Amino acid sequence: MNFQQALLERRIADAGRGDADAAYDLGVAFSTGTSGAVIDLVEAHKWFNLAAACGNADAGAARADVAEDMTAREIATAQRAARDLLASIRRHAA
Repeated sequence: MNFQQALLERRIADAGRGDADAAYDLGVAFSTGTSGAVIDLVEAHKWFNLAAACGNADAGAARADVAEDMTAREIATAQRAARDLLASIRRHAA
């Protein structure tokens, strides 16, 4: 595993625990193909959605920007994934 992959996996783990900044960073990575991520707008939307739900002030606008290049079905898939992840975070926090 290279450094970028390790960094990406660490940010995924942090975001999976409710770290809004890590989720935002993942949204950026998946929307731009940086930090070892492949461009995936569904993943980007999911992470921006989670970041917004966890309190990142910039995530809502970033999510809207990404959504402009997505189909309604892709957005629905991303929203479902974000809801599932948020529910998992809340279960583990309880």
